[in-house]
Amino acid sequence: MPATEPARAPDFLYGTAWKEERTPALTEQALRAGFRGIDTANQRRHYFEAGVGEGLAAAYRAGIVTRADLFLQTKFTYEGGQDHRLPYDPAAPLSTQVAQSMASSLEHLGTDHVDSYVLHGPASGHGWTEHDAEVWAAMVKERDGGRTRVLGVSNVSLRHLHQMAATGAELPAFVQNRCFARAGWDRDVRAFCSQHRIVYQGFSLLTANIEVLRSRLVGEIAARLRATQPQVIFRFALAVGMLPLTGTSDPAHMKQDLASRDLSLSADEVSAIERLAG
Repeated sequence: MPATEPARAPDFLYGTAWKEERTPALTEQALRAGFRGIDTANQRRHYFEAGVGEGLAAAYRAGIVTRADLFLQTKFTYEGGQDHRLPYDPAAPLSTQVAQSMASSLEHLGTDHVDSYVLHGPASGHGWTEHDAEVWAAMVKERDGGRTRVLGVSNVSLRHLHQMAATGAELPAFVQNRCFARAGWDRDVRAFCSQHRIVYQGFSLLTANIEVLRSRLVGEIAARLRATQPQVIFRFALAVGMLPLTGTSDPAHMKQDLASRDLSLSADEVSAIERLAG
């Protein structure tokens, strides 16, 4: 399957980072609220992936969803991004670490495949390295073996993507980045994604952009739509082609975030938000 062929991605993802012991209940709550895409990682430092699996199992038992209804995305994280609770043997070759991490993820999530497997950030902030090339080749092997449908990369710069492409590597189906308005909402990376038919996933859309959330423009749009400021930001993200993530732990906000899909922004409003702090 070509990496550019989209997986069955919904138009919103529920992010499970930093939930700790609340992870099972919040995962189940998100599914009850209507989310059908779940983002996690096999990185115990920031995620409780096994807890996501517990929440999924509870939702299956309750008849809320089936596995076929869901888009599950997890990640391979280098040792430098982990704590002592590693999902692989750190002395093993990187390719083996990828296979071990995937096997662990499938066990945690109670499934024989995930829909998207993401490199949780390159080995270096300066460029695409030989380590990344080895890990990416191992991830392609996982995809070809049927353990994931597509592949992605996270926390990447435009330089990373250009260097990755220059190696002749298969490009990802997804890029997931923290999205800052002050950096033009990651405009350059989004343009690369658009050019190469890569879906851009934006996270921290609210927490990274408090000044925009509190801006007069967003407040006026929210008042016109009788919506919340976060709903305006999420609707903007959808309008410019992003697949947004939300990590809210508030059941009311879960439903509000999903309801942002039904709002309507004018082209002028989208352009004005795009220019804010960018």
